[in-house]
Amino acid sequence: MRSKSKKNWLLYFSLIYIVVVIVACFNGQYFLKYTYFMQDLDLGAVAPCRDHPFGTDIYGRDMLSRILYGGRISILIGGCVTLVAMSFGTFYGIISGYCGGLIDMILMRFVDVLYPIPLILLVILFMVFFGKNCFVLFTVMALVEWLTPARVIRAEVMALRESGFVLAAKCFNQSSFGVIQKHIFPNLIGIIGSYSALMLPSVILMESFLSFVGVGVQAPKSSIGLLVSDGVRYMDSCPWLLIIPCSLFILMLLSLNIIADAINARRYRPSI
Repeated sequence: MRSKSKKNWLLYFSLIYIVVVIVACFNGQYFLKYTYFMQDLDLGAVAPCRDHPFGTDIYGRDMLSRILYGGRISILIGGCVTLVAMSFGTFYGIISGYCGGLIDMILMRFVDVLYPIPLILLVILFMVFFGKNCFVLFTVMALVEWLTPARVIRAEVMALRESGFVLAAKCFNQSSFGVIQKHIFPNLIGIIGSYSALMLPSVILMESFLSFVGVGVQAPKSSIGLLVSDGVRYMDSCPWLLIIPCSLFILMLLSLNIIADAINARRYRPSI
């Protein structure tokens, strides 16, 4: 009982924290005195104080504004990549799993060819040809992230197509589109939701890593990974530049993973 109440407390805290983070990232700029790009070279790096609760960086830019803006970029990229990757992966997996045979073999071999390609190599290649911007980063991540959902959905569809209610629908001459729409897709909603919840924090972490190594979001824009990269550079003289973004980012990832675990636990909870 105590363990269950502890899990509920963690889940409620995670939900509240994520809601606060999203609201602050997308609306905080309307209530802040400083923007993320405003510089004050005379001020320089200042530790957290009344005017700057999270301090300033070496260029005198307010860290609170930059963290909120960076969080917005990371959440937008993570959410858009998750939505596009899950949508295309679901469509691809349904076609492959339901059709089977030669179509399934061709589609899955294409996935097998793309799977081993390193993400960072694709990012570098795309940025060489198309420039460094958020859209290129989003496109490359979406191209990579749909592969695993396609495999997961395919396996689920292959199991569903042999179930009794699907075979009965086929016996009544229902079209393939009707079978997928009425009988297969509704049974995929649970796995789509749970896998999306797991994918979102991993995509945000991936975007932060790419920005950290210099192939993601570029200055003067801001993202969590870019802020952490700057913090590492000035860790000795300005420790708050690293500690504050890292702490908030780790807490956000933990909260998202706790919510994803709760969704998965609810999905796999046996019914009596």
